[in-house]
Amino acid sequence: MTEMVYGAVPVRDGEPILPKWWRTIDKWGMFCILMLFAVGMLLGLAASPPLAAKNGFGSFHYVQRQAVFGFVAIGAMLLTSMMSPTLVRRLAVIGFLLSFIALALLPFFGTDFGKGAMRWYSLGFASFQPSEFLKPGFVVVSAWMMAASAEINGPPGKTWSFALCVSIVLMLALQPDFGQACLVLFGWGVMYFIAGAPLVLLVGMAGMVVIAGTVAYSNSEHFARRIDGFLSPDVDPRTQLGYATDAIREGGLFGVGVGEGQVKWSLPDAHTDFIIAVAAEEYGLILVMAVIILYAVVVVRSLLRLMRERDPFIRLAGTGLACMFGVQAMINMGVAVRLLPAKGMTLPFVSYGGSSVIASGIAVGMLLAFTRTRPQGQISDLLGRGRGR
Repeated sequence: MTEMVYGAVPVRDGEPILPKWWRTIDKWGMFCILMLFAVGMLLGLAASPPLAAKNGFGSFHYVQRQAVFGFVAIGAMLLTSMMSPTLVRRLAVIGFLLSFIALALLPFFGTDFGKGAMRWYSLGFASFQPSEFLKPGFVVVSAWMMAASAEINGPPGKTWSFALCVSIVLMLALQPDFGQACLVLFGWGVMYFIAGAPLVLLVGMAGMVVIAGTVAYSNSEHFARRIDGFLSPDVDPRTQLGYATDAIREGGLFGVGVGEGQVKWSLPDAHTDFIIAVAAEEYGLILVMAVIILYAVVVVRSLLRLMRERDPFIRLAGTGLACMFGVQAMINMGVAVRLLPAKGMTLPFVSYGGSSVIASGIAVGMLLAFTRTRPQGQISDLLGRGRGR
């Protein structure tokens, strides 16, 4: 009753699910996600035909597959966004447990598809990457643990979540998949910071990351090769970074024209990790800036809505999902312009890949569910700043 008096969203008894969902959902955020998927399909038309020809498929084989993956992802996003936070948490716990087991079994049953990293299960007709589905589940489970630890006589949730984080990071590093390991550690660190972590502890963790990176550089040829390539003042024009750099330079402001780009014929990962290079070459800086703005709108709007949320679990989980989504996009584009070492990380909703796009759909669906407008959702009421106080 207090929230109804002081301006929270009114409760409409017996309101059907769809009208209630439409009234409370972040429509601009959802629209931006749909636009990102549309951009991904557009770029897929440009980037995937060379790969299809190389593998003996029809020109639009991978575009058609991506369309199927995308519609499944959008369906999963819409369905998840209609769920209550409690139901989302239950879904996340089940998904996390299954993905964690799958990740642990990768060394025994997984494959590297000749890329030097054991990250996938081969299903014959497709592949499955457990780490993509693990990320959203881990964020929600960790947020649940951290929120529970703040309750009176609550469990040591922060310690438990840290133990989970370390175990996941170690398994990812052993694949090796240092990019996903850093992303998981970043997501946990953001939530831990919001939950009230002391600054000294965060600085100590940053130091541990530097030490771990030094050890990895000394003992992993895969890791050392990527770091050396990044630090080298000269870029080998025959490497993926070299091709991507040339493509971005050629694209300029308006691009060379639709279908006129050449990087897709040279880059083996033009349709996945380096798809932004295809966008920059054919459509120029204009499209790249549009893509950046779409990601920024999703993240910023989500964070602004979460700032008004007073449920600690929703606030932590939503912030972790939003930040991880935005940082993954930053890492992918940062690698393409040589601001970061090569990571092997997809651009959410834009890059080709079934596991990536479907897992992104589930993650964003969870984020949309957490950022829906709800009664008792204003943190200003809790702090005594509501109207009439």
